[in-house]
Amino acid sequence: MNTLFSEIQGLFERTYAGVGINLEDCLIGARRSRQLEALAGAQSRELSSLACTFLRSAGGHLHVGIYYSQWLIEQLEDNDPRAGVHDGNIRALIAFVEEINHALHAALAFQRGEIPVPGEDYARNLELQSQVDTYLVVLLFLAFFRKPGAITRADRRWLRFHMFQAQTPRAYRDRQLAARYAETTLLASRFTHFLEKLSAARRVEEIRIFHALGFDEKRQKILDLRAGRGAS
Repeated sequence: MNTLFSEIQGLFERTYAGVGINLEDCLIGARRSRQLEALAGAQSRELSSLACTFLRSAGGHLHVGIYYSQWLIEQLEDNDPRAGVHDGNIRALIAFVEEINHALHAALAFQRGEIPVPGEDYARNLELQSQVDTYLVVLLFLAFFRKPGAITRADRRWLRFHMFQAQTPRAYRDRQLAARYAETTLLASRFTHFLEKLSAARRVEEIRIFHALGFDEKRQKILDLRAGRGAS
């Protein structure tokens, strides 16, 4: 029987490309998470206590650690999103999907020769991509439970609130983190608005193009859409 984790990884791999490993094998516990957090530095302690992905390149290999809090795991076990998405599990589902996405796109980037670096461009690229992808995945969950009906405006507003408004970047004391999440959240919100207007086939084409771009290129693409210069 497939797990929720493997189903979401499979969805991402069908959209982009396979990473050649089962990312579920990269799950770590609270003790290891605390060790890696200490090694990562002070800034990492401001990241979500619900879930976190740790990345490190050594010896020509990418090392990945994905941590989920016990609270998050219990929320998804008690309120499996495959049986319905609602106020009781949306926060946990978003965090769950985002970390799988971070790990997968880091692995794909590593296959292209890009290694994890402490710079903002690398972090913002992963964060922007994960917000776009997570929005689309959760929208798929909602669409499944709406069949044979269609997603409503209320559904989209509800999801947008939880994705782009419920967690304000101003909660971060670190100015760099606050700026990172403020920018990526705004950009992701704008890009997903654009994607919603496309057919399913065109949407997949656009997100594949988007995935291959660096952060500056992603940002410029979204700014160009905002200025009415269209999509590539």
